[in-house]
Amino acid sequence: MAIPRLLVVDDDAETRSMLTQFLQQNGFIALPAESEAEIRSHMQAGRVDLILLDVMLGSENGVEICARLRAEQDVPIILVSALSQDHQRMAGYEVGADDYIAKPFNPELLLARLRAVLQRASRSASLVYRRRLALFRFGGWTYDGKRDEVLSPQGFQVALSQRETSLLKVFLANPHIPLQREEIQAGLQENHATGPVAEGEGSGRAIDMLVGRLRSKIESDPKEPQLLRTARGIGYVLAIDVSEEPTE
Repeated sequence: MAIPRLLVVDDDAETRSMLTQFLQQNGFIALPAESEAEIRSHMQAGRVDLILLDVMLGSENGVEICARLRAEQDVPIILVSALSQDHQRMAGYEVGADDYIAKPFNPELLLARLRAVLQRASRSASLVYRRRLALFRFGGWTYDGKRDEVLSPQGFQVALSQRETSLLKVFLANPHIPLQREEIQAGLQENHATGPVAEGEGSGRAIDMLVGRLRSKIESDPKEPQLLRTARGIGYVLAIDVSEEPTE
Protein backbone atom coordinates (compact mmCIF):
# COMPACT_ATOMS: atom_id res chain seq x y z
CA MET A 1 0.00 0.00 0.00
CA ALA A 2 1.05 3.58 -0.55
CA ILE A 3 3.31 5.15 2.04
CA PRO A 4 1.77 8.50 3.07
CA ARG A 5 3.61 11.50 1.63
CA LEU A 6 3.48 14.51 3.94
CA LEU A 7 4.61 18.09 3.53
CA VAL A 8 6.13 19.75 6.59
CA VAL A 9 5.68 23.49 6.09
CA ASP A 10 7.50 25.78 8.52
CA ASP A 11 9.73 28.80 8.02
CA ASP A 12 12.01 27.79 10.89
CA ALA A 13 14.73 25.54 9.46
CA GLU A 14 15.42 23.73 12.74
CA THR A 15 11.75 22.93 13.39
CA ARG A 16 11.25 21.90 9.79
CA SER A 17 14.23 19.53 9.88
CA MET A 18 13.27 18.06 13.25
CA LEU A 19 9.68 17.32 12.22
CA THR A 20 10.72 15.92 8.85
CA GLN A 21 13.19 13.50 10.44
CA PHE A 22 10.71 12.49 13.15
CA LEU A 23 8.02 11.65 10.60
CA GLN A 24 10.46 9.75 8.38
CA GLN A 25 11.50 7.67 11.38
CA ASN A 26 7.85 6.80 11.95
CA GLY A 27 7.09 5.40 8.50
CA PHE A 28 6.09 8.47 6.48
CA ILE A 29 7.64 10.09 3.45
CA ALA A 30 8.12 13.63 4.79
CA LEU A 31 9.16 16.51 2.55
CA PRO A 32 10.16 19.97 3.83
CA ALA A 33 8.75 23.26 2.54
CA GLU A 34 8.80 26.83 3.82
CA SER A 35 6.41 28.75 1.56
CA GLU A 36 3.27 28.45 -0.53
CA ALA A 37 5.40 28.37 -3.67
CA GLU A 38 7.28 25.32 -2.37
CA ILE A 39 4.00 23.64 -1.39
CA ARG A 40 2.69 24.03 -4.91
CA SER A 41 5.98 22.86 -6.40
CA HIS A 42 5.83 19.63 -4.38
CA MET A 43 2.18 19.08 -5.30
CA GLN A 44 2.93 19.48 -8.99
CA ALA A 45 5.86 17.07 -8.72
CA GLY A 46 3.94 14.19 -7.14
CA ARG A 47 1.29 12.89 -4.78
CA VAL A 48 0.81 14.69 -1.45
CA ASP A 49 -1.40 12.98 1.12
CA LEU A 50 -1.34 15.57 3.91
CA ILE A 51 0.10 19.02 4.64
CA LEU A 52 1.32 19.92 8.12
CA LEU A 53 1.14 23.70 7.84
CA ASP A 54 2.46 26.24 10.33
CA VAL A 55 0.19 29.28 10.68
CA MET A 56 2.99 31.86 10.96
CA LEU A 57 5.29 31.68 7.92
CA GLY A 58 7.16 34.97 8.05
CA SER A 59 5.42 37.22 5.55
CA GLU A 60 2.90 34.49 4.65
CA ASN A 61 -0.14 33.33 6.61
CA GLY A 62 -0.87 29.62 6.88
CA VAL A 63 -4.61 30.17 7.33
CA GLU A 64 -4.77 32.11 4.07
CA ILE A 65 -2.70 29.46 2.29
CA CYS A 66 -5.05 26.79 3.64
CA ALA A 67 -8.05 28.70 2.27
CA ARG A 68 -6.51 28.97 -1.20
CA LEU A 69 -5.51 25.29 -1.29
CA ARG A 70 -8.90 24.17 -0.03
CA ALA A 71 -10.63 26.12 -2.81
CA GLU A 72 -8.71 24.03 -5.34
CA GLN A 73 -8.46 20.53 -3.84
CA ASP A 74 -9.20 18.21 -0.93
CA VAL A 75 -5.71 17.42 0.33
CA PRO A 76 -5.90 17.07 4.15
CA ILE A 77 -4.36 20.02 6.00
CA ILE A 78 -3.39 20.22 9.67
CA LEU A 79 -2.60 23.70 10.94
CA VAL A 80 0.09 24.08 13.61
CA SER A 81 0.38 27.23 15.69
CA ALA A 82 1.34 28.71 19.04
CA LEU A 83 -1.90 30.69 18.71
CA SER A 84 -4.43 28.42 20.37
CA GLN A 85 -7.36 30.54 21.51
CA ASP A 86 -10.79 29.40 20.41
CA HIS A 87 -11.31 32.12 17.82
CA GLN A 88 -7.91 31.36 16.28
CA ARG A 89 -8.74 27.66 16.04
CA MET A 90 -12.13 28.50 14.55
CA ALA A 91 -10.47 30.66 11.89
CA GLY A 92 -8.52 27.58 10.81
CA TYR A 93 -11.52 25.29 10.76
CA GLU A 94 -13.60 27.85 8.87
CA VAL A 95 -11.18 27.84 5.93
CA GLY A 96 -11.25 24.04 5.76
CA ALA A 97 -8.41 22.79 7.97
CA ASP A 98 -8.90 19.18 9.01
CA ASP A 99 -7.27 19.70 12.40
CA TYR A 100 -5.50 22.39 14.44
CA ILE A 101 -2.62 21.51 16.75
CA ALA A 102 -1.27 23.97 19.30
CA LYS A 103 2.44 24.36 20.00
CA PRO A 104 4.18 22.98 21.92
CA PHE A 105 2.82 19.49 21.31
CA ASN A 106 3.66 15.92 22.28
CA PRO A 107 5.22 14.18 19.24
CA GLU A 108 3.24 11.01 19.91
CA LEU A 109 0.04 13.04 19.99
CA LEU A 110 1.00 14.58 16.67
CA LEU A 111 1.42 11.10 15.18
CA ALA A 112 -1.99 10.06 16.47
CA ARG A 113 -3.66 13.15 15.02
CA LEU A 114 -1.89 12.71 11.66
CA ARG A 115 -3.00 9.11 11.41
CA ALA A 116 -6.56 9.99 12.39
CA VAL A 117 -6.80 12.65 9.67
CA LEU A 118 -5.31 10.32 7.06
CA GLN A 119 -7.75 7.59 8.08
CA ARG A 120 -10.73 9.93 7.85
CA ALA A 121 -9.57 11.16 4.45
CA SER A 122 -9.42 7.64 3.05
CA ARG A 123 -12.39 6.12 4.89
CA SER A 124 -15.12 6.96 2.40
CA ALA A 125 -13.03 5.76 -0.54
CA SER A 126 -12.01 2.58 1.27
CA LEU A 127 -15.63 1.79 2.12
CA VAL A 128 -16.85 2.39 -1.43
CA TYR A 129 -13.97 0.56 -3.08
CA ARG A 130 -13.24 -2.01 -0.40
CA ARG A 131 -13.74 -4.82 -2.90
CA ARG A 132 -12.25 -2.98 -5.90
CA LEU A 133 -8.99 -4.73 -6.59
CA ALA A 134 -7.17 -2.92 -9.32
CA LEU A 135 -5.31 -4.06 -12.39
CA PHE A 136 -1.85 -2.47 -12.54
CA ARG A 137 0.15 -2.23 -15.77
CA PHE A 138 3.83 -1.30 -15.79
CA GLY A 139 6.40 -1.73 -18.54
CA GLY A 140 4.36 -4.41 -20.30
CA TRP A 141 3.81 -6.30 -17.02
CA THR A 142 0.42 -6.72 -15.35
CA TYR A 143 -0.47 -7.28 -11.72
CA ASP A 144 -4.07 -8.42 -11.22
CA GLY A 145 -5.04 -7.57 -7.65
CA LYS A 146 -8.25 -9.57 -7.81
CA ARG A 147 -6.54 -12.79 -8.81
CA ASP A 148 -3.23 -11.88 -7.16
CA GLU A 149 -1.44 -12.79 -10.40
CA VAL A 150 1.57 -11.30 -12.17
CA LEU A 151 1.72 -11.63 -15.95
CA SER A 152 4.84 -11.01 -18.04
CA PRO A 153 4.76 -8.93 -21.24
CA GLN A 154 4.56 -12.25 -23.10
CA GLY A 155 1.43 -13.21 -21.17
CA PHE A 156 3.04 -15.85 -18.94
CA GLN A 157 2.13 -16.00 -15.27
CA VAL A 158 5.12 -15.45 -12.99
CA ALA A 159 4.98 -16.93 -9.51
CA LEU A 160 5.89 -14.54 -6.69
CA SER A 161 6.12 -15.37 -3.01
CA GLN A 162 3.83 -13.54 -0.59
CA ARG A 163 6.67 -11.25 0.46
CA GLU A 164 7.70 -10.55 -3.14
CA THR A 165 4.09 -9.71 -4.02
CA SER A 166 3.84 -7.36 -1.05
CA LEU A 167 7.07 -5.65 -2.12
CA LEU A 168 5.74 -5.23 -5.65
CA LYS A 169 2.57 -3.63 -4.26
CA VAL A 170 4.64 -1.09 -2.31
CA PHE A 171 6.45 -0.02 -5.48
CA LEU A 172 3.29 -0.01 -7.62
CA ALA A 173 1.69 2.37 -5.13
CA ASN A 174 4.72 4.69 -5.26
CA PRO A 175 6.00 4.85 -8.87
CA HIS A 176 8.93 7.19 -9.59
CA ILE A 177 9.36 7.83 -5.84
CA PRO A 178 12.78 6.81 -4.45
CA LEU A 179 12.07 4.81 -1.30
CA GLN A 180 14.43 4.32 1.60
CA ARG A 181 14.79 0.82 2.97
CA GLU A 182 13.03 1.94 6.14
CA GLU A 183 10.10 3.23 4.06
CA ILE A 184 9.92 -0.05 2.18
CA GLN A 185 9.88 -1.91 5.48
CA ALA A 186 7.05 0.33 6.73
CA GLY A 187 5.07 -0.38 3.56
CA LEU A 188 5.52 -4.12 4.02
CA GLN A 189 4.41 -3.92 7.64
CA GLU A 190 1.26 -2.01 6.66
CA ASN A 191 0.26 -4.82 4.31
CA HIS A 192 -1.67 -7.00 6.76
CA ALA A 193 -1.73 -9.88 4.31
CA THR A 194 1.96 -10.50 4.89
CA GLY A 195 1.62 -10.79 8.65
CA PRO A 196 4.15 -9.30 11.06
CA VAL A 197 7.75 -8.89 9.98
CA ALA A 198 9.94 -11.41 11.75
CA GLU A 199 13.10 -10.32 13.47
CA GLY A 200 15.75 -9.50 10.88
CA GLU A 201 13.34 -9.44 7.93
CA GLY A 202 13.12 -5.66 7.99
CA SER A 203 16.86 -5.04 8.07
CA GLY A 204 18.54 -3.22 5.23
CA ARG A 205 20.26 -6.38 4.09
CA ALA A 206 16.99 -8.33 4.14
CA ILE A 207 15.29 -5.63 2.03
CA ASP A 208 18.19 -5.76 -0.44
CA MET A 209 17.81 -9.53 -0.76
CA LEU A 210 14.04 -9.25 -1.23
CA VAL A 211 14.51 -6.63 -3.95
CA GLY A 212 17.05 -8.92 -5.59
CA ARG A 213 14.57 -11.81 -5.65
CA LEU A 214 11.87 -9.63 -7.17
CA ARG A 215 14.29 -8.32 -9.78
CA SER A 216 15.20 -11.88 -10.75
CA LYS A 217 11.56 -12.45 -11.69
CA ILE A 218 10.52 -9.21 -13.39
CA GLU A 219 13.73 -7.89 -14.96
CA SER A 220 15.00 -9.17 -18.31
CA ASP A 221 18.52 -8.58 -16.96
CA PRO A 222 18.54 -8.41 -13.13
CA LYS A 223 22.16 -7.16 -13.19
CA GLU A 224 21.07 -4.13 -15.26
CA PRO A 225 17.55 -3.48 -13.94
CA GLN A 226 15.32 -1.17 -15.94
CA LEU A 227 12.17 -1.32 -13.83
CA LEU A 228 13.28 -1.58 -10.23
CA ARG A 229 16.38 0.61 -10.07
CA THR A 230 18.76 1.52 -7.30
CA ALA A 231 18.39 5.10 -6.09
CA ARG A 232 21.94 5.78 -4.98
CA GLY A 233 22.23 7.05 -1.46
CA ILE A 234 18.52 6.45 -0.86
CA GLY A 235 17.24 2.97 -1.69
CA TYR A 236 15.15 1.80 -4.63
CA VAL A 237 12.69 3.27 -7.12
CA LEU A 238 10.18 1.81 -9.57
CA ALA A 239 11.38 3.88 -12.53
CA ILE A 240 8.44 3.43 -14.84
CA ASP A 241 4.87 4.70 -15.23
CA VAL A 242 2.11 2.64 -13.61
CA SER A 243 -1.47 2.67 -14.87
CA GLU A 244 -4.34 1.47 -12.70
CA GLU A 245 -7.77 0.32 -13.75
CA PRO A 246 -10.59 -1.61 -12.04
CA THR A 247 -10.84 -5.33 -12.63
CA GLU A 248 -14.01 -6.85 -14.01
